[in-house]
Amino acid sequence: MPGERAHDAAIIGFGPVGATLAHLLAQQGLSVLLLDREEAAYHLPRAVHVDDEVMRVFQGIGLAEAILPDTHVSPGMRFVDPDGRLLMDWSRPAALTPQGWHASYRFHQPALERVLREGLTRHPAVTTETATEVTAVAQDADGVTLSTTRGPRRAAWVIGCDGARSFLRGVIGGGMEDLGFDERWLVVDLILKRPRPDLGDHSIQFCNPARPATYVRGVGDRRRFEITVHPGEAPGDRMPEAEVWRLLATWITPEDAELERAAIYTFRSAVARRWRDGRLLIAGDAAHLTPPFMGQGMCAGIRDVANLAWKLARVHRGSAPEALLDSYQAERAPHARTYIETAVRLGGLINTRAKEAALGGGAPGDDGPVRMRSIAPALGGFTAPFGRPVPQPALADGMRLDDRIGPRFAVLLRPDVAAALDAATMDRLAARGAVLVADPALDPWLGELGAAAALVRPDRQLLALAADAAGIAGFLDRF
Repeated sequence: MPGERAHDAAIIGFGPVGATLAHLLAQQGLSVLLLDREEAAYHLPRAVHVDDEVMRVFQGIGLAEAILPDTHVSPGMRFVDPDGRLLMDWSRPAALTPQGWHASYRFHQPALERVLREGLTRHPAVTTETATEVTAVAQDADGVTLSTTRGPRRAAWVIGCDGARSFLRGVIGGGMEDLGFDERWLVVDLILKRPRPDLGDHSIQFCNPARPATYVRGVGDRRRFEITVHPGEAPGDRMPEAEVWRLLATWITPEDAELERAAIYTFRSAVARRWRDGRLLIAGDAAHLTPPFMGQGMCAGIRDVANLAWKLARVHRGSAPEALLDSYQAERAPHARTYIETAVRLGGLINTRAKEAALGGGAPGDDGPVRMRSIAPALGGFTAPFGRPVPQPALADGMRLDDRIGPRFAVLLRPDVAAALDAATMDRLAARGAVLVADPALDPWLGELGAAAALVRPDRQLLALAADAAGIAGFLDRF
């Protein structure tokens, strides 16, 4: 089989992260094999939050509008003490963010997965094989042979989006760095039988040392509670229904809601030490684990594959050296780690063991609660504003920026600068696959940066700036 490449890329794991990666690779012209050991998508909710950056990725694969009807815009999160006093307020803006989407959405994962899976039918180069488990992989100079329960498969690259117990992470080796959070929590999903507007739209973190808990307003009539499990309670992953309702009694009763699911999970914080070994790579929960207090678990996985897809495509086509793939972990691991460490600090407020660290040294006082601001770290190896997403304005013709760019590099510039750009540079940029966008809507942002033009990667990260038309030629050395 060496020398044969049935697929350009094989993805192990058909969850939201793996499915999104398949879309992104197919957009880049790669053939993809998606493998999953389960016959169908999991029918119960798990992840419940996406942010504006993730919605922007879904927009890029042409599915945001199909996803949107099964979402709910979240106003944010509040942290309260046992007496109901507001300790910290993490409210989100009601207006669209510069990314072109709301800051926080709640969603129903089975509905999201249905859209992602059905959307793959647009890509004939994507093949899916469910009820298929990968049991071994073997690399050689030309590709990877995968041993599966349905026989051998062949691909040039293999990406493990196979979750917290990742098979491929074990093959790559290196283990995970433990970042210090390890707690068992009961996760309860409910469907309301009658209106309960008093529960509110904000997520609530109940910072109670006796029993920390979380409330999440889901889509439609769905509600979620997450409650700490004490040592010695419910040694397995299930709890008797009567005990579940006893723990919920402070907020909700069987007369109010139907129990859809109650399961015990261990919330952990960890980052894999190795994300790549030759032609093998990992993404999502296979690469990092976070407590859910920021709602960034799945979001981080989507960011992973947005970062990886265009790099893998360029390397596979021979338009970039294989060393480009080393930048994947170098950029994504520190970024994911920042979110995880922030979630761990918030966990210290929720369980009341490290309140001061979570509150940033401040405390509630006469002026009200501490206000939390959303973090926006740059990718590893970059200093802001580089390595951060560029804004997405509506252009003069009403089209959103990303819809104009597509899955390509882009040069964003002022119209007057475009008029001064020499034809040879324009032709060389176009030959590299970059699209030039000159629009007045970009002027305010470029003006804030003191720049005439910006080079943007396919994952919408800012790569370089130019002070004038002559400086744009320097972009050719950056991609």
